[in-house]
Amino acid sequence: MSETDLVELAKRRGYFFQANEAYGGVAGFYTYGPQGASLKRNVEESWRDRFVVREGNVEIDSPTVTPEPVFEASGHLDGFDDMLVECEECGESHRADHLVEDASDIEDAETYPPEEVAELLADLDLECPSCGADLAGQSVEEFNLMFETSIGPGSGQSGYLRPETAQGMFVEFPRLKEYARNQLPFGVAQIGNGYRNEISPRNALLRAREFTMAELELFVDPQEDRPDLDAVADVELPLYSAERQAADGEEYEYLTPRDALDAGVVNGEWVAYFLAVSKRWFERVGVDMDRFRFRQHLSGELAHYASDCWDAEAEIEGDWVELEGVANRTDYDLKKHADHADDNFTVFKQYDEPKTVERVTVDPDMSYLGPEFGGAAADVADALETLAERNRAAFESEDVTVEVDGEAYTVPVEKTGFSVDEVKESGEHVTPHVIEPAFGVGRVVYTVLAHALDADEVDGERRQVLRLPPEIAPTTVGVFPMMDKDGMGELARDLAADLRARGLDVTYDDSGNIGRRYRRQDEVGTPYCVTVDYESLEADTVTLRERDSTDQVRVDIDDLPHLLADLRAGELSFDDLR
Repeated sequence: MSETDLVELAKRRGYFFQANEAYGGVAGFYTYGPQGASLKRNVEESWRDRFVVREGNVEIDSPTVTPEPVFEASGHLDGFDDMLVECEECGESHRADHLVEDASDIEDAETYPPEEVAELLADLDLECPSCGADLAGQSVEEFNLMFETSIGPGSGQSGYLRPETAQGMFVEFPRLKEYARNQLPFGVAQIGNGYRNEISPRNALLRAREFTMAELELFVDPQEDRPDLDAVADVELPLYSAERQAADGEEYEYLTPRDALDAGVVNGEWVAYFLAVSKRWFERVGVDMDRFRFRQHLSGELAHYASDCWDAEAEIEGDWVELEGVANRTDYDLKKHADHADDNFTVFKQYDEPKTVERVTVDPDMSYLGPEFGGAAADVADALETLAERNRAAFESEDVTVEVDGEAYTVPVEKTGFSVDEVKESGEHVTPHVIEPAFGVGRVVYTVLAHALDADEVDGERRQVLRLPPEIAPTTVGVFPMMDKDGMGELARDLAADLRARGLDVTYDDSGNIGRRYRRQDEVGTPYCVTVDYESLEADTVTLRERDSTDQVRVDIDDLPHLLADLRAGELSFDDLR
């Protein structure tokens, strides 16, 4: 089925549609309809169950508006950019790297420098998608994707709509570690909206300006904490490593987490663990595993703070769509906020027994540094302290030299107050490393719909069907009276109300013939339908129909609530009822 078929179905059946259409709409903003909102909520609940509840993590909900200093510390103000080319004829702006990728075999143009992308625009004779004007010779600029706002009246305080939920978890780390009783590892999750002022939104939910993320930040001691790899030992990971990408092929390696680590394909046990956990979850919510892979970031796209990063990708109509990134962010984020904020971003790790250690100290004689170096004296003192921590051998001569703002300063060692002393320590301050599985919820929803949409033939007629897993389907069961007469309608309505009271998502339909009602529910993805007929009135039984096979079985009305609950939870299969 094509993207056009999916978007048409989504609009017609209430999954998603462009927002504010009554006012012409704005690209990159979508409203989830009744079916889509339910599907999205079920995907989020499934993610929460797997990555929060089962992993023993906690969840927070931080603000979407964030003051500017947070993004100064995180680097988003300077480095959260996409490549923009503006057509000089019509004035429309386009994502330059996407134009290059669409017109060539290049899959990673975003990793190229802007100057090289500009050259590719000319070499490929690319034209403006809006007006057809030649883009050769047009400059490619970096465009910051964050939405800026003001906090408070007037000019107020500068702020931004968050482009990710992660910074909310990093900024609040000093308080969150207290809730975790300063014990590593601990994980903090968040499901919430993010905002990116995309240059050229496209592909419906796949590249929007407002979107939902589900992110987990797991804070670990890099020297001691290890995941339970035995729990995922049997998971085969389809790995598209940087090495295999460089070989210009699409040959994947299918390795277990342990084998991937032993072969040096994946760097770090935590990354390997969450690749396996993620694969199981993607399969659980309906991503087709025959169209799924993990692609390792190339050197040009790997974030400077990450030791390794893999994207979970799904194939849709020949294109690979990123659904998740699994990264080891090291201690970069917490150290950056420690440098900029007035708080402690470390965890104190208590030793089992006190240890005798050597401690290097520097206590410069400021009565010497002040007259000697003037306004640079304080910076020289800081540089001496940093040098002593990094290279104590530098203080073994009579003089020591440090560099401040490109200028060298030489200080007699006797004036530095340098000393090495033995002290007993009861513990140490550890800056945790961060392991981050980060998901795009809208992208998962879109992919699940794209992979579930199918067509077959039933009773000689073409049928369009959404083969959604029961756990995430917007509606669990449709309840129909064969006819709304002789008490069948009343019994069906009472049954629907009872099933709703048991916590099941139910739709009631008595419009049209029974075949047409089945087709409507098949197309919207409802996994089960219940039909009340004359036998129901006499024997207290109903017909239970399964969507994918269209098979039917007769079950007792009293058994129906727990049977449907077990079917939805995956604790029972329809074959068990035959």
